[in-house]
Amino acid sequence: MQHITIYDTTLRDGTQAEDISLSVHDKLRIAKQLDLFGVHYIEGGWPGSNVKDRKFFNEARKLKLTNAKIAAFGSTRRAGITPGKDWNLREIAKSGASVATIFGKSWDFHVVHVLNVPLAENLSMIAESIAYLKKRMPEVIYDAEHFFDGFKANPVYALSTLLAAANAGADVIVLCDTNGGTMSFEIAEIIEQIKLRISTPLGIHTHNDSEMAVANAIMAVKHGAVQVQGTINGYGERCGNANLCSIIPNLVLKLKMLCVPEENLNKLKDLSGFVSEIANLPHSKRSAYVGDSAFAHKGGIHVDAVRKLAETYEHVRPESVGNLQRILVSDLSGKGSILLKAKEYGLDINGKTKQVKSVVNYLKQLEHDGFQFEGAEASFMILMDDKLNGGSKKFFELIGFRVINSKNDSGETTCEATIMLKGPDGSISHKAAAGNGPVNALDNALRKALYVFYPELRNVILTDYKVRVLNNRKGTESNVRVLVESSDGHDHWGTVGVSKNVIEASWQALVDSLIYKLMKNK
Repeated sequence: MQHITIYDTTLRDGTQAEDISLSVHDKLRIAKQLDLFGVHYIEGGWPGSNVKDRKFFNEARKLKLTNAKIAAFGSTRRAGITPGKDWNLREIAKSGASVATIFGKSWDFHVVHVLNVPLAENLSMIAESIAYLKKRMPEVIYDAEHFFDGFKANPVYALSTLLAAANAGADVIVLCDTNGGTMSFEIAEIIEQIKLRISTPLGIHTHNDSEMAVANAIMAVKHGAVQVQGTINGYGERCGNANLCSIIPNLVLKLKMLCVPEENLNKLKDLSGFVSEIANLPHSKRSAYVGDSAFAHKGGIHVDAVRKLAETYEHVRPESVGNLQRILVSDLSGKGSILLKAKEYGLDINGKTKQVKSVVNYLKQLEHDGFQFEGAEASFMILMDDKLNGGSKKFFELIGFRVINSKNDSGETTCEATIMLKGPDGSISHKAAAGNGPVNALDNALRKALYVFYPELRNVILTDYKVRVLNNRKGTESNVRVLVESSDGHDHWGTVGVSKNVIEASWQALVDSLIYKLMKNK
């Protein structure tokens, strides 16, 4: 069985993505998780290029890694000097990393117009740099930058750069599709030609500028590459790098190749989410394998089928990559969707066929009016409990609220909300609160009034608030949909409200977020 090593470059190539910047502490935390997951190499950065990366390598020496080797990255020596006088190579050698990864030019176009050196000098730069590092470090990986473009332009010279690396002792030669424009059939054809002349193990490093990075990496493995370089979530410059969260399960589950331990795959979604959280980026719900939508079913026919046999619409078991099957509810839903959601929430549906049909019809009407429950399943649970069980408990009764928004001549605005409600014991809670805006003021007043009866609500925080105009042809008279996300520190849930009045829509979503917490606790 073929064994493929995974080389993660999230901490270096991934940070070249727009909107991503990782501190030394961030990089160390991610490195620990990558090691636990089972990747074989973790590229930490350029020790010769900046202070932050040098600090990372100093701290990385203290990490007790069980699976991964730390790799230090850099370029071949500068033209006209010996390797020993090149700052970048010296920093790699003393970084404390057990692996050196250096890149060099394979495309004659770059050699002539970017490096501005003779073609022969570039070959010397490659060979001398690798030889220098091989004497000082256990392992040297050579990244052949722009290799596929270089081979298509001048195959003889591109091959000569690989031979220079191989003859100098490179342990692995990585073929890079740096511009991300190569097609999969070209990857296959070129690698087959390279294998005729190069016996050094080959790796693959692809970018996603033509949406081919994952496919190209898989194609390279099928044609003999034994190392795959990529990043978690596909982070990287321009359109990103090959996404290891897709590549790894493809290799293990589809191609049955030895890679990370298969039993570790159920940590993949958590790893993906962890990295996106540290990078302070939203986690893509539509990512293959690890996205929240990867195993989500919405259409009634689909739901009915997966209820009987999951494999009818799922190519792998969600649990194998740490994900979950999700049944979405919408105007496309049928009775099967409602039954599954009721079961998921532990609601009693025995002998309630008419009520289930009523929920389906009511749901379709609400969706027509602008409600959307795909990101607001807590609101849907409340709706089902009300329709199926008549609402298991009345947590409070609203007597009324008022929101005042004022502005003075200096431009300062003030917002205040007053609310009166009746608690479960019949007593009245009458509270007022200020806020940064009318919705914030109303939220603050509602919470103050409910804390009297339900102090546990103090743990609930609002984590996101979105407003969408639904029929913008009516301008400020349009219906708006408000989506609220909340958390109690352990669970996260979404709620929704729709109205022509943004305050009323917000009220619906805010109330549902707190009622859901109370329903969970009962």
